[in-house]
Amino acid sequence: MTRMRSLLFVPGTQADMIAKIPRFGPDVAVVDLEDAVAPTDKAAARSTAAVAIDSLDAGRTTVLIRINPVDSAWFGDDLASAAACAAVGVVVPKLSTLDQLRRLRAALDELSWPSAVVVAGIETALGVADARPLLASGVSAAYFGAEDYIADIGGRRTPGGDEVLYARSQVCLAAHLAGIPAVDQAVVVLGDDEQFRADAAAGAAIGYQGKICIHPRQVELAHDAFTPGPDAIAHARAVLSAGAGGVGVVDGQMVDDVHLRIARTVLARASQDPVGRE
Repeated sequence: MTRMRSLLFVPGTQADMIAKIPRFGPDVAVVDLEDAVAPTDKAAARSTAAVAIDSLDAGRTTVLIRINPVDSAWFGDDLASAAACAAVGVVVPKLSTLDQLRRLRAALDELSWPSAVVVAGIETALGVADARPLLASGVSAAYFGAEDYIADIGGRRTPGGDEVLYARSQVCLAAHLAGIPAVDQAVVVLGDDEQFRADAAAGAAIGYQGKICIHPRQVELAHDAFTPGPDAIAHARAVLSAGAGGVGVVDGQMVDDVHLRIARTVLARASQDPVGRE
């Protein structure tokens, strides 16, 4: 996975939706066996997801399976099914302890799948509190799950989101220190593009590299939010040019080393854009 601007979740029960993943065009598609599937449908979803993924030509999209939590009754069967199909890895929800991660690694070794991509879902109070050691333990990427976190801690979601700002920032910081991509919380209000854009902009300002998408229409919005546009690219180039000989000025603002580093990050992300927004 070279980038994770969008992490699109698709229910494992819906083969028709899985087949449309290339049309939706996310950076990463997650076929979900957890929250999107009722307990009575877990076994059927597992089979449907595996067959649909094996039939899929995903193109540029990385395809993962979100299994059920390590401590759940479905974990072993989910992981075995994922290892046997064409998915390149798993998303592990509610990852909270190093012991859970060790058990996951042991199970992957038993399945001869040690190279699997592992995306950690940090969405419990304990997971947020211990995010730094968890994410420093060899996972491939992480996402912050605000809804589950608030449910676990006994809080209440508000439009402003101040109640998750600490946890949201903590997960992003831990991922940065571990050198892995961090994917921002979902926007669960469907059809409100402005709310999604505003929340994505806030996540990008914190330092996230992408966003959870729970509907295909959110994919393009996420790509817009996390791909530098022409103005950002032009500004970054101006900063590098102004700072080439030391301290410079761009748009009335002094440019020094920290601004050069930010500009290089912008241009690095722009160069990864597969559709060439530059």
